[in-house]
Amino acid sequence: MLSLFSLIFSVLVYLTPLSLGAILHSSADLKSYDFIVIGAGPGGSTVSNRLTEDPSISVLLLEAGGANNDSLTIDVPLLCTKLTPNTQWDWNYTTTPQPNLNNRVLPFPRGIGLGGTSAVNCLVYTRGSKQNIDKWAALSKDPSWGWDAMLPYFKKSEKFNLPVDGHNITGQFDPAFHGFKGYIGVSVPGASRAIDGRVIQTTEKLPDEFPFTTDMNTGDQLGVGWVQALIDEGVRSSSASYLAPQVLARENLDILLHTRVARVLPSSNDSFNVVQYLDSADGNLKNVTASKEIILSAGAVGTPNILLHSGIGNATTLNSLGITPLLHLPSVGQNLTDHIGVSSTWLVNSTLTYDIVLRNTTLAETLLQQWKEKKTGINVDTSENHLAFLRLPENSTILQTFGDPAAGNETAHFEFLFQNGLSQVTASGNYLNIPAGNVSPKSSGAITINSTNPFDAPLIDPGLLSAQIDIHILREAIRTAHRFINASTAWSDYILQDLTNATTDDQIDEFIRDNAVSFFHPVATAAMSPFNTTDWGVVNPDLRVKGVKGLRIVDASVAPSLPAAHTSAAVYGIAEHAADIIKSAYGLS
Repeated sequence: MLSLFSLIFSVLVYLTPLSLGAILHSSADLKSYDFIVIGAGPGGSTVSNRLTEDPSISVLLLEAGGANNDSLTIDVPLLCTKLTPNTQWDWNYTTTPQPNLNNRVLPFPRGIGLGGTSAVNCLVYTRGSKQNIDKWAALSKDPSWGWDAMLPYFKKSEKFNLPVDGHNITGQFDPAFHGFKGYIGVSVPGASRAIDGRVIQTTEKLPDEFPFTTDMNTGDQLGVGWVQALIDEGVRSSSASYLAPQVLARENLDILLHTRVARVLPSSNDSFNVVQYLDSADGNLKNVTASKEIILSAGAVGTPNILLHSGIGNATTLNSLGITPLLHLPSVGQNLTDHIGVSSTWLVNSTLTYDIVLRNTTLAETLLQQWKEKKTGINVDTSENHLAFLRLPENSTILQTFGDPAAGNETAHFEFLFQNGLSQVTASGNYLNIPAGNVSPKSSGAITINSTNPFDAPLIDPGLLSAQIDIHILREAIRTAHRFINASTAWSDYILQDLTNATTDDQIDEFIRDNAVSFFHPVATAAMSPFNTTDWGVVNPDLRVKGVKGLRIVDASVAPSLPAAHTSAAVYGIAEHAADIIKSAYGLS
């Protein structure tokens, strides 16, 4: 029944009006532009919005996909698990074989269309710890990238809204750390789950190991708390929210959809301000020029791919591929860092799990109809109501042996998501699922290419578990998840059977190698480094590409390190800061 359920929801449409004032019908409608933005994910949509606040500035936003405005599956928060992989909303990338995961090839979802990956992710909104963001300032030697300076940008992007069920959210978030007038909807859960009380009860019974925290987005992230998700009054809020009707009505913003960018080109010896793109109408490559800058916002995978095909990267590697190197920047595509995780599953003594919805299309339709008519019910939330960010003990043998890979002693090593249902077991039964992720990994990989065709998929090697400490942390995360369940009486009448079937180090390690996946939070493939630094990094702290004029990058690729967080919040903050940097550089309002 699951495949039928997925098929039904993949073809349903939810007709949301989209003002098409800024949407061009074809490349023949292109004009001259001050800025050309490549990619309509969190980086590109945010910057396009903020720059066009100044009516004297013209912006062209190029997006490889479509409007994504007619998809029920995108709009309904709980259907996020249906959006990837192998769908129309996904680039449908895969990794190279991962040696430390028994050579498995993993899906590596990246969203295509307005909203980018923020239109297909599972919506969790976390910024990371204060130490995570302060590490950006330390690595870039620019205090404007530290927590205190970035907090106003996090808040500026955000439109915190009350949950749709109207319950009292006192103690579920800290309003002092949130914005209420931005574009991106953020809320706490609007429908209860059967395990909510058990999660909270565990924090009360085991407060030393599992303390409750009111709000993980204050910079102090450690503990167990209520999920904050990218939801606006029961509907997914992607970066397409920055392209709201009043924004699309601006005469100085044009958007060209279904437009694949091949490369950026120089118009002079050191100024890259020409975009070469594939015209979807006639299949020909064409050029469009920005009078001021190109802003590359194609994401941690797309951005280095475009740079490499543009001749910007490691000159030796480019020469070997037959691509003329125009700028030697060896860090392009390197330092790819991503989270890795694996789920533990328990058979439970309950029928109040999402498993029954997955197996009952009539019930699924009823709940969907409730969402359509009232924006209430279980569909208004993402796949969990609670999550945890936790650390290994400071006297841990792992930390003593390998050192601490986290940004500091108040930054998590691992994360839990508490899911009542949504296991991989679908034939019968009801399940508790706890994905555990290593959120402070030391491993890294790279985005590379092996073709001169800019429309071939890049090679994605996240290098998962390539650093030995990472599997040790993930193993302890699994053990800690089991302590959360086994050490508290809150679960004693709920759990029937542990399905993980791994207890020894070797068994758990093999379980990880057989089952772990990317959490799809790649960063750092075009990382910022200090001004005048040439031995590493791709952009300066002002996000200009080192060594050229006219080219700037605004997306997850510029983050110099991976926060212990779901990364969309970080990119909104980066993009808001970037918009102010650009406005200041050109004296814009």
